[in-house]
Amino acid sequence: MKKWIIIGVILVVIFGIYSWAKGINNTAVTLNENIREAWGNVETSYQRRNDLIGNLVNTVKGAADFEKGTLTAVIEARSKATSTTVDPSNITPEQLAEFSKAQSGVSSALSRLLVTVEAYPELKANQNFLKLQDELASTENQILTARTRFNEAVKPYNNHVLKFPNSIFAGMFGFKEKAYFEAAAGAEKPVEVKF
Repeated sequence: MKKWIIIGVILVVIFGIYSWAKGINNTAVTLNENIREAWGNVETSYQRRNDLIGNLVNTVKGAADFEKGTLTAVIEARSKATSTTVDPSNITPEQLAEFSKAQSGVSSALSRLLVTVEAYPELKANQNFLKLQDELASTENQILTARTRFNEAVKPYNNHVLKFPNSIFAGMFGFKEKAYFEAAAGAEKPVEVKF
């Protein structure tokens, strides 16, 4: 009889450990998928901006005898930004820094383009250009929202996989800390606009 009690206790302990480890793993998988979805939304927002840039550049080209250097800078920044990719299943601070740097180049080039446009009254009055400008402003807000939601998805995941004793099983199952999306270097400084 004692033998069966001991076997029963051992089985209950084994089942308890199995259930606990399964819960840690399944929660980490769910939280990781939330991060992948949030990162997909970040990429979608940036892709929308990149698509709009092509239309904006064509509208500016067609509406004004425009400074080629500014347009070239926008086109090159867009090309670099679209070639930079991040693996959502293994997001590292280095990948995010590279991605952020490429996107900062686009933002900077776009800012120069929009400031230079001020010298072209016929372009500022062009309805297509005004609509594209509004779309870009809306897209920048979507990008900010997507990045914020990405960071909001990373926090519970990191809390789950880094807290003890979850960290033991999370490491065994291959779950590592994810990087947050951080502001580009120099983002804390106000943008200087010159006319």
